[in-house]
Amino acid sequence: MAAELVRGQNHPLSRTRLEIRVAVGKPVVAAATLGDERGRIHGVEWVAHPGTPTLPGLEVSKQAAADHRLAVDLDAMPEAVHRVSVLLALPLGADGPTRFGAVAAPFVAVTGLDGTEVASYTITGLDAESAVVALELYRRQGAWKVRAVGQGYAGGLAELLTDQGLSQAAHLAGGINEAVAQGLARSVASPPPRTADGDRTRQTATPGTGPEGGGATTPGAAGAVAPQPSTSPYGAHGAGAPPSGYPADPAPAQPTTPGTGGPVDYSHPRRQTGAPPSPAPTAPPAPPGQAARPVAGDATGWSMEERLYNQVWGMFEDLARTMAAYRSAVDFADSRMEKELDQALSDPRSRIGGQGDAAREAAQAKHAQLVDQARAALDRDLAQLAAESEVVEPALPPAFAGWDNPVWHGYRVPMEIPMALRLGDLHLPESPELRIPMLVRLPLERGLWIDSGGGESLDGSFADPHELRRLALDTAVAHAARLLAVYPVGEFAVHVIDPAGSAAQALVPLVHTGVLAAPPAVGAAGVADVLARLTQRVDLVQMAVRGGAADSLPPGLDTAEQLLIVNDFPHGFDDRAVTQLRYLADEGPAVGVHLMMVADRADAAGYGPLLDPLWRSLMRLTPLPDDHLADPWVGHAWTYEPSLVPPGSQVLQRVLGEVATARTKYR
Repeated sequence: MAAELVRGQNHPLSRTRLEIRVAVGKPVVAAATLGDERGRIHGVEWVAHPGTPTLPGLEVSKQAAADHRLAVDLDAMPEAVHRVSVLLALPLGADGPTRFGAVAAPFVAVTGLDGTEVASYTITGLDAESAVVALELYRRQGAWKVRAVGQGYAGGLAELLTDQGLSQAAHLAGGINEAVAQGLARSVASPPPRTADGDRTRQTATPGTGPEGGGATTPGAAGAVAPQPSTSPYGAHGAGAPPSGYPADPAPAQPTTPGTGGPVDYSHPRRQTGAPPSPAPTAPPAPPGQAARPVAGDATGWSMEERLYNQVWGMFEDLARTMAAYRSAVDFADSRMEKELDQALSDPRSRIGGQGDAAREAAQAKHAQLVDQARAALDRDLAQLAAESEVVEPALPPAFAGWDNPVWHGYRVPMEIPMALRLGDLHLPESPELRIPMLVRLPLERGLWIDSGGGESLDGSFADPHELRRLALDTAVAHAARLLAVYPVGEFAVHVIDPAGSAAQALVPLVHTGVLAAPPAVGAAGVADVLARLTQRVDLVQMAVRGGAADSLPPGLDTAEQLLIVNDFPHGFDDRAVTQLRYLADEGPAVGVHLMMVADRADAAGYGPLLDPLWRSLMRLTPLPDDHLADPWVGHAWTYEPSLVPPGSQVLQRVLGEVATARTKYR
């Protein structure tokens, strides 16, 4: 859960690659200083500002803007750096306010690269100040934290930098203001170019829209349009965390001119990419009069994996946006036709003869024309996304790929934990053939609930309860196998609670390959034993982390990420076991203990509202396609379809065999 800080409060940082988002409402200058253990600046080369926007592990905007995104990589900071201070200043000489008391309270948020908000701070109480230290990231005993500062300076940047020990403060402040003035003079926005068919093109970053400006993307931001925190189903954010807002359309980009940016890539309306930190594939030249062809991995990112992750996010957001536009256009056409019919037929005289029929036909013709235009735009966008999907899907790494992807045939146990994991596909009813991979960030920030309850399927039929339970177990096994496959050797362990032994057949791939941490626990005694061990692990790790003694854990403690699969809940669970399960669901993810429930909520109805928090804390998935994933920001109900092993395929056994073999060699 994100922390809302007040002045002076601090919060630990569990990530080292971060994004700092600033929103003021009026153009401000964003800068950052690097300080030693006492917070002192050793020279002008320790200040990132619009004139020098990039330092090791740090990148700021090149010009003043109402919104900024600063990229921070704490692992890349020099050893001498112990403090990173984020500064905000009102530009001098601009036609704008000269003191922060005349603008809205600045809002600053520290997020992960996927948009997951870690901590936020609203700077209140400012008046005559024209510069402020918003917050600072500082290193303490080898760990990084963020502190809300909110220290203002009426003397502007010169006074602020002097207070941090910079002898050339006045000269540097003048240079920063000059760089900002030059940037403002150059920043003349123009509308995005259009092709003959009206399609807008995706462009490389330009001042004001990419990492160099204060705008839409930054290296490593999650999404081709850096995914804003979003409550969309596409990320259990957490994992993103967020989720908390559907991304707004980015600011119009300036046309790319020779020598100032990269080539214009193929595009989907309003999606943009910034200049990547490392070379990214570019689309081959398109035939004259045709749109450029898609290419896999053309989004921003520090690696191909990150670029593909961001590209998938961009595809998801593009589909959400274009479908929202289509539905909105159809709704408008419906309401307009109703209004015209009401107006035409409100006079009883118009209902006599052919006048009413003519009015009705005219209204219906206008309605059909509007709907056809909307559908044509939708079909164009869907075709573009389908073409992109065709090149992206085969290029996905195993963690992102479906079980039918050929990449699994060359599978080898990885050496590093991937960014995310594929849990299935998402699609919308207007385009069921266009599937967007559903990726969630790793490590998991929420448990998973595979709903084995009976219910009506999308086609109106009712699934057999026994068949549904079997499919739910197969889904759980597929997800567990994927988690085991994408983690390095010794970094992930799976436990199973199967009180009645009803999951024995479904668990065969996990049991026979020997990848489980222990045989499935059966009976009430087995349930109590597994829950007691995992609860104790959570307690020990929590105490060690809170006490700053993470290296003092018992020598026999397994420090790998743990996954507990629970089948047939609440069979075999007494009140104590239920309490422990709730504790693991709430506290476990933060210390590496994750929960996967294969259960029918109706079976636990006897507990009443006691278990409501448990179900709400888990991400509900279904073994059959279901449209339960709601996106309130655009009004979509996404249809989720699990990622299952194709019938008759031996890929699951082969992958788990590789994992078991690697474990043997590792020991």
